[in-house]
Amino acid sequence: MFNFYWGIGFVLVNFCLFLICYRFFGKNGLYAWVGVATVLANIQVVKTIEMFGLVMTLGNTMYATIYLTSDLLNEKYGEKEAKKAVWFGFFALIMSTIIMQMVLVFNPLQEGDLAQTSMETIFGLLPRLALGSLCAYFVSQFLDVKIYSFLKRVFPGRNQLWIRNNGSTAISQLLDTFVFCTIAFAGSELYPFDIWIQIVFTTYILKFVVSMASTPFLYIARNFKDKSE
Repeated sequence: MFNFYWGIGFVLVNFCLFLICYRFFGKNGLYAWVGVATVLANIQVVKTIEMFGLVMTLGNTMYATIYLTSDLLNEKYGEKEAKKAVWFGFFALIMSTIIMQMVLVFNPLQEGDLAQTSMETIFGLLPRLALGSLCAYFVSQFLDVKIYSFLKRVFPGRNQLWIRNNGSTAISQLLDTFVFCTIAFAGSELYPFDIWIQIVFTTYILKFVVSMASTPFLYIARNFKDKSE
């Protein structure tokens, strides 16, 4: 049960840091959050954990905050600004992938280097993870923005924010999970089919639960005043 209780604390810390980032840095802070969250989520996803007897990967909480961010941008600033954040996340992931692959090529010091092996373990998988993430990110994030904009027109009430947020996320994250897990993990010797199925199932459920839990924080963030306004 340790992972469960620690996971609750982990989720709360992520959401609180998100609020702090927006409170102090405004709209620019949201763009920065998307960039950082995109990179960190793709590093965390390498680590697998067990919870309730099921295998799942980390990174889901951080990745869910990207949906939270794009929904907040769409809610307060419009669809154009939300799309801008999506493109910024694209750039951050491509940039980090290219740079870290070049870093791995450097010949390490034969005696005394402590980082090369660990970095190869983590970032050696990054190209495949990045490809899966980019494809999933592209289709799901833009779908999320479109669905949110549609729901915003159908359910425009201020107290209907939870419908717009959870409705758009439920559909877009399903597509995101399937695309990412297929490209990143399917056919890998490290992830046989039964493990892959568990990862797909737990990843989607966890992402959606975290997204639902983020709704109160979205309401809080909506009431913040951007200092640049």
